[in-house]
Amino acid sequence: MSAGSAGPSGSSRAPYEGERSVGQLFAAATADLSALVHDEIALAKAEIRQDVKRGVAGSVSGVVAGVIALAAIPMASFAAAYLLHYWGVPLGGAFGLVALAYLLLAAVLGLLAWRSFKKIEPPRRTIEGAQATADVLKNARPRPATAAERASLER
Repeated sequence: MSAGSAGPSGSSRAPYEGERSVGQLFAAATADLSALVHDEIALAKAEIRQDVKRGVAGSVSGVVAGVIALAAIPMASFAAAYLLHYWGVPLGGAFGLVALAYLLLAAVLGLLAWRSFKKIEPPRRTIEGAQATADVLKNARPRPATAAERASLER
């Protein structure tokens, strides 16, 4: 039997040049869908990586604030309090002023940490892309097969 002639049922035809078979179309659609899913995952990873960096920056600021407040207070407090006392401030008041200065410093560093954490956002582009993909897939309807396509599948 020559290429392009009808088969035993008499209703099949050879595809035209450049025309793809159902299997090829399905394979292409599957590959495109797989590529789309991989791209969505890559976008999610990139957005989450950026938020993790912001979280690390905020954590580092918080740790630095804690280290300054806890480790530097004993020595620096005594030195500053005695310096204030030397300048004429009563000793109790001098220690109180030094403690207040360190608490203000810790508050400023804590505020910087809080601002870093506040910048963390959900991965909006990933969510929008996934919702758009889901909407397309919900509304996708396969077209009915033609009589020639049904006949070629029966062979």
